[in-house]
Amino acid sequence: MYHDRYLGPMPRDAAFCPVYASIELLQEKWTLHIIRALLEGPEGFNELGRTVGANPSTLVQRLDRLEQVGIVERTVHSVMPPRTSYGLTPAGIALQDVIDAVDRWGTTHLKAPPAPKRPHRSGANALQRAQ
Repeated sequence: MYHDRYLGPMPRDAAFCPVYASIELLQEKWTLHIIRALLEGPEGFNELGRTVGANPSTLVQRLDRLEQVGIVERTVHSVMPPRTSYGLTPAGIALQDVIDAVDRWGTTHLKAPPAPKRPHRSGANALQRAQ
């Protein structure tokens, strides 16, 4: 095994496998959430953080990685205070098909979790509320 900078551990005798490489990239936590959010259009760092729910340090790491591999592009706007926005490159936009496939699969094969049950209000608690 050897460790590729972008792809992680790979067998030494293996040729490049695009499926393996894609899974290794996309399986990182928050990566697909970031891509899905940016498919709606470019967002600023704070807005993107609120949209996906990732903490700032993780978001920086994921955005840097996605920028390195050519999925995300960063734009620094010349305004005061300086503003940075993130958007998808053509390679990132091409992942729309992957998101759509995951959506179709989830819709077909997964069920929404049941709604949480409300606690039963009876006995002493119900009597106290009535007073």
